[in-house]
Amino acid sequence: MQVAATRKIVVLGTGGTIAGTSSVAGASVGYTAAQIGVRQLLAAVPGLAQAAGGVLEAEQVAQIDSKDMDADVWARLAQRCAAHLADPAVAGIVVTHGTDTLEETAWLLHELLDAAKPVVLTCAMRPATALVPDGPQNLLDAVTLAADPSARGVLVVAAGVVHGAREVGKVHPLRLDAFASGDGGPLGWVEAGQVRWAHGRAPLAQPPSHAALLPALGATAWPRVEIVTSHAGADGALVDWLVEKGARGIVATATGNGTLHKALEAALARAVAAGVAVRVALRCPQGRMLDVHDAPWQGADGLSPVKARISLMLELMRSP
Repeated sequence: MQVAATRKIVVLGTGGTIAGTSSVAGASVGYTAAQIGVRQLLAAVPGLAQAAGGVLEAEQVAQIDSKDMDADVWARLAQRCAAHLADPAVAGIVVTHGTDTLEETAWLLHELLDAAKPVVLTCAMRPATALVPDGPQNLLDAVTLAADPSARGVLVVAAGVVHGAREVGKVHPLRLDAFASGDGGPLGWVEAGQVRWAHGRAPLAQPPSHAALLPALGATAWPRVEIVTSHAGADGALVDWLVEKGARGIVATATGNGTLHKALEAALARAVAAGVAVRVALRCPQGRMLDVHDAPWQGADGLSPVKARISLMLELMRSP
């Protein structure tokens, strides 16, 4: 990959626990997210400029608790990422983000960005004012990864582990190593300031499926796509209500190998007949269901329900 002589790593801040503070000295819980600006975060971490290998630039895109992530912030973030990726001087991008919806944002960016350069999301499980905050090390690792010449595509690094956008998910509410990549496993690690790829080389960047949406993303209405879950006693009433309220898509979270309660299955069939797009994902945190046959809907191609929702939204935005 060719980069300009003056390398630049751009850090885009969106808030989250990594920028959180607590009024109780040293506390790791009971804090308020998104209180510290991204420039202040960078100033607190020794060695960042050295890890960047050049210029380190910061930009505040949003300042929110990631549980409140919405389409407007997503649009701004994706468009700012695209603008910086188009700059020949930029070698990579780091996005500081809250943990709650990080996996969703990572997948959205994967689907939208032509990321021949690395776009690295990072986060923290403890606020910046904790006795031993994890944000500074995660930020240093993210800059190290973004500056690595072999890195490309949308990546996540937390607790020293590098994950891909498709596989990554938050699996624990409190542990510092709160993220995992299921059956696929991590892509690599950042150890002692060096990137070590799990299979000896960096994964290839995948072409985005919906890059054509980027220019008008902020001005385009996002279709309503909701998630429903199959469970004991499901009756499908929520599906009927969503259709009545104008939902354009529904992701059904299925049991087992894509099984659905018969009442929910009937309601989903009614939704399809009414013109609503339906995808089926799994409740199981590991494994992948077999292909869907003889049904009026498609499987989620191995995506988690929240990521399947994002792909379906983007797909519907491209439909007339």
